[in-house]
Amino acid sequence: MTEREIKELMCEIGRRVYERGMVAANDGNFSVKLNEHEYLCTPTGVSKGFMTPEYICKVDENCNVLEAGPGFLPSCEVKMHLQVYKDRPDVQAVVHAHPPYATTFAIARMPLDMPIVSEAIIALGPVPVADYATPSTREVPEAVAKYVKDFDAMLLANHGALAYGDSLMSAYYKMESLEYYARLAYQSLQLRKAVPLTQEEVDRLYQAFDLKHVRRLSQKCE
Repeated sequence: MTEREIKELMCEIGRRVYERGMVAANDGNFSVKLNEHEYLCTPTGVSKGFMTPEYICKVDENCNVLEAGPGFLPSCEVKMHLQVYKDRPDVQAVVHAHPPYATTFAIARMPLDMPIVSEAIIALGPVPVADYATPSTREVPEAVAKYVKDFDAMLLANHGALAYGDSLMSAYYKMESLEYYARLAYQSLQLRKAVPLTQEEVDRLYQAFDLKHVRRLSQKCE
C-alpha cells in the first residue's frame, strides 16, 4: 500500500470504530508502522469518525513529529503505540479504543481469560488487564510493556482496550473480536452460568487451526 492508501484506510477504520460506538467524541487512536523509523498516527483532539487523510500525522521512534498538517498534533497516546512496536517487532499496527463492554471489564479490572467462545480463543487468546496509568503519561507504556510480549490484546484499567497485529485491519478485527467476546462474557455473567471449554477441547482447537502462538493462548492472565 502507498502511504496515501494507508492514510485512507486509517480514516475508514476511524469511521468504523466511531459508528460501532467503540469511541465517543474525540476518543481513541491508532497507528501504522511504515518502517523502523517512521509511523503514521491519528491526531489528538479529533473525532475519529470524521477524519480525512490530511489529518494523519507522522512521527519517528522517539516521538518526534515528522509531518503534521496545520492545526494537527499526534495523539498524546502515541508513546503507548511506540512501546508496542518496540517490544513486538512483528506488529505493524495498533488500535486503541473504548468499546463499552470491554471497557466495562477494564473498569472492573477483570481479565477476559475464560475459554467460553472458540472464536475468541482462536483470534485473541486470554486478554489481561494492564495496571491503571494516567493517560498521556509515561505510566501508560510502562503498564502496557508488562503484557505486550505475551498477549495480542489487553484491557487498560479504567481506560479502554488495546489491540495490535500484522496489519491495520488485523488490529481492528482483534478489537472488534475483543468487544464481541466481552459482550458475550458479560451476558453470560447475567445468566450466572458460563460453561468454559475443557483443556482437551481447547487443545483440539489448537490442533484443528494449527495455531502457532499456543503459549500466548494457553496461559492465564495474572
